[in-house]
Amino acid sequence: MGAPGKDGQRDGREEQGNSLTDVHGSPYVRIGASVLTDVSVGDDDPVGLDRAHELLDAGDGRRLERFGARVVDRPAPAATGPRLQPDAWDEADLRFERERGWESRGAPVEPWTVDADGLTLELRPTEAGQVGWFPEHAALWPWLRGAVAAPPGAEVLHLFGYTGATSLVLARAGARVTHVDASRPAVAWARRNAELSGLADAPIRWIVDDAASFLRREARRGRRYGGLVLDPPSFGHGGPGRRWELEAGIDDLLEACLALAEPDAFVLLTAHTTGWDGRRLSVALERTSEQRIARLDSGELRLDAQSGAVLSLGAFARLELAA
Repeated sequence: MGAPGKDGQRDGREEQGNSLTDVHGSPYVRIGASVLTDVSVGDDDPVGLDRAHELLDAGDGRRLERFGARVVDRPAPAATGPRLQPDAWDEADLRFERERGWESRGAPVEPWTVDADGLTLELRPTEAGQVGWFPEHAALWPWLRGAVAAPPGAEVLHLFGYTGATSLVLARAGARVTHVDASRPAVAWARRNAELSGLADAPIRWIVDDAASFLRREARRGRRYGGLVLDPPSFGHGGPGRRWELEAGIDDLLEACLALAEPDAFVLLTAHTTGWDGRRLSVALERTSEQRIARLDSGELRLDAQSGAVLSLGAFARLELAA
């Protein structure tokens, strides 16, 4: 696997770039290759998140969750059914309304931490109604750990890395990670999570840049990666006059990623865009992989509530390339 070029940055250093602001947001299925089962992530608790996160209820366009010691009530467009435990919503410590922002029941609206699968993550209420972690992604962590288990020291590129939880999982599993996000505050937040988790010196390159620009530079450098993880937004802004949309840009993005892939690399693609289910993500990977497919599977990202409600939050597709 390729080492950084002479213009690359050392592990743990932040590379400057042109930042952009990303907007976030069955049976066997044969797609031209050997496949795994089409799975629904969210059925169990494979990484022991009981103390870090629990979806308590969802309905009427909102979600009620416990993040560590705090209960959070916030919008969830996918929660189209009725609330199943109406009385539980009175226990919310924090509530977000798009018109009024965050409201607190007694405790000040300030950061707090959760312990998730051995990581310590700092959560903060943001202006967009997020808290800095997408817990539905945690169900994919065991697969990622297995993917980087051999050989040790795999080079993994994580695009749209946000506040870094998945990058830290990869680094702790032995991977050398390049974490890319266009938001400077998000990368700073990710580095804070690394410090809190005892991974400040882990082999992670922290990059502030938009994905397309970074991929072009890596191609010029001749870099190659044994794994690629990406969670593209529905829409993005790449500087003056530049707008990116998943619908129009997914093929170019995947082609640029796969151009950097080692012959036996893996790819994990997730999305939270309406109309993009797991099968459609799989088809996009198949279309851009030039038939170099060893295995391909896909499924739903969801959270199952204590109340019995189910909250669908996106989809994933996983690809293993044929060496």
